[in-house]
Amino acid sequence: MVAPTPYLDSIRALTAPVGDLGGRWMLAPEVLEPSKAAGYRNGYLYYIVGRGGVLGDVEVDVVSSAFGFFAPSLMRKMWVEGVAVEGARAAAARYGAACAQFGRTRLAGFAGLARMCELAERVATGVDDSGLALFAGWRAEPLPDDTEGRALLLLHMLRELRGSVHLLAVVASGLAPLHAVLATGGEENAMRFGWSPPFPIVTAADKAPAEELTDRVLAGLYAAVLSADESAELAQLVRAAAAHVGAR
Repeated sequence: MVAPTPYLDSIRALTAPVGDLGGRWMLAPEVLEPSKAAGYRNGYLYYIVGRGGVLGDVEVDVVSSAFGFFAPSLMRKMWVEGVAVEGARAAAARYGAACAQFGRTRLAGFAGLARMCELAERVATGVDDSGLALFAGWRAEPLPDDTEGRALLLLHMLRELRGSVHLLAVVASGLAPLHAVLATGGEENAMRFGWSPPFPIVTAADKAPAEELTDRVLAGLYAAVLSADESAELAQLVRAAAAHVGAR
């Protein structure tokens, strides 16, 4: 499907604020600190098993496949240790609850909250999830009843939607996941994702076809559930929400 240009514009406008809100709650002290009392050795461990726990008590290769961009050796180490704390499903429930609580404290008072939540839910619950394992796992989780918590968990799902689509686009473009990581943030980024040098030379230009394919696939998915005006409205609301959270 070739989506009309307005949808592509909306998808590109959504990329940064959805990534920002998703990354911000995952790294927030109020999310990571309580995990230590629950038995997680560090926040990175909690992130891996909390985020991947929606896939259930599966072999690490399954989780590594869904994450895609992390070195399998790192995923094995983190998953095995992390699941031993309380199990995959309990970790995911804890992680999702922390996401919702972050929304309650940071999205309170945002004027466009209800409408943003409405549009985001139509995307998160309505798009085709074929081949998008991590996104599908998260959207199968129960949503909170309150608007603030529900909204942030839905935005997290939109982030997982883009991440899952992007992984498929990278592979379809003939780019190795490691090369995509290098193209995004260089060798430091690759080591953060658990990869070891020596590394090949990869530039942002090498990843451009995958980025374009990601946007086009997402535009087609959004076009199936929102009008062009609604898609643009959602992008505007998410940008405003990111600014609201950043100001608090």
